[in-house]
Amino acid sequence: MIDDGTGLFTIGRLARATDLSVRTIRYWSDAGVLHPVTRSESGYRLYDAASVARLELIRTLRELGLGLDDVRRVVAGETTIAEVAVTHVAALDAQIRALKLTRAVLSTVARRGSTAEEMTLMNKLARLSAAERTRIIDDFMEETFGGLDTADPDIRTRMRFSVADLPDDPTPEQVDAWVELAELLQDPGFRARMRRTIEFNAADRGPEVPPGTSLWFMSRLVQLAAQAREQGIAPESPRAEEVLGPLLGNADRAAVLERMESAAHAEMARFRELTALVRGTEPLPAHAEEFAWVVAALRARLAG
Repeated sequence: MIDDGTGLFTIGRLARATDLSVRTIRYWSDAGVLHPVTRSESGYRLYDAASVARLELIRTLRELGLGLDDVRRVVAGETTIAEVAVTHVAALDAQIRALKLTRAVLSTVARRGSTAEEMTLMNKLARLSAAERTRIIDDFMEETFGGLDTADPDIRTRMRFSVADLPDDPTPEQVDAWVELAELLQDPGFRARMRRTIEFNAADRGPEVPPGTSLWFMSRLVQLAAQAREQGIAPESPRAEEVLGPLLGNADRAAVLERMESAAHAEMARFRELTALVRGTEPLPAHAEEFAWVVAALRARLAG
């Protein structure tokens, strides 16, 4: 406070009163967020007691990350703190999402020991827009099911639902899973294997076969295999045919084996795991042991 009885502060005294640096106060004053109430005869800026409270408001807004332009508008009464807060929250949410994406990409790079090229691809996949992610899924569905009018519609619906998009606020684990899933969905080899699996399904269906029959067939095979394993029935034993025979009937065992091997492929299991991770749900049971038992039983029948 100067000694002329006016109650005004020089910038140095204001700095000491607020525990801010002279440089900071001068910068904010030059930026138009803190105006001096007057100047001394020597041209020095002078501030009053209200300037102290205004500085506390400016400091708080700056510590919360608001830009000087927003701070100036609040101090000038052009907008309210609440209105600015709403906008700032949205901006922070966007920054948080971006940081989560960055963390997920870097975590995946570290885990995989990725090259620069692989890191660039992962970063692009993670930052795709919602429309671009949907296009990848739609392209995969079209290449898998396109033209197969006899494919079980229940399988199509279940697969489209399972290949979920990222939620609005994904966890790093979901982003990591999405990056790997997007790579898998665009892999020509995986698409070809999925197409082959769906073709097996389409070949099984006639005009009178109701939807969901193929899902029931696979589920029943898994149940039978589980029961056989519990009873200690070896897949190469004659009893294995007794287990599978009533369900398979006169079906071509080689065709059934090919279909089972396609469905039990390791990439298929990983596909199911990744889609569950992206959706934030527990992965469905893979029934790897049951599938392996059926495959071994069919191979033994064909070899004999």
